[in-house]
Amino acid sequence: QVQLVESGGGLVQAGGSLRLSCAASGSIFSINAMGWYRQAPGKQRELVATVTSGGSTSYADSVKGRFTISRDNAKNTVYLQMGSLEPEDTAVYYCNAHVRLPVAPFGRDYWGQGTQVSVSS
Repeated sequence: QVQLVESGGGLVQAGGSLRLSCAASGSIFSINAMGWYRQAPGKQRELVATVTSGGSTSYADSVKGRFTISRDNAKNTVYLQMGSLEPEDTAVYYCNAHVRLPVAPFGRDYWGQGTQVSVSS
């Protein structure tokens, strides 16, 4: 079993910063991509940023230049540094990891429980 535990959400004023963390634990053989998604009220879940095990990153256009994703492979942890936050960034942020278990031939996606980020104007 694999668990993803997120932390770091909260309430911040527009223009402020927050750092999200997500640690994966359990019976893990390897982790390929890790990423962050978000879901605002009444909207579909959308991709925010991803990072591969090799460190290659990708971002949604809406967060480019403001958010930075990184990971610590030794700790199975992914981070999202969010800056210049806008009210439109308000959402529940979910961590995602593509994990391969020791006895499995292929990996699958796991999700965290979500952490609320609220940005006031």
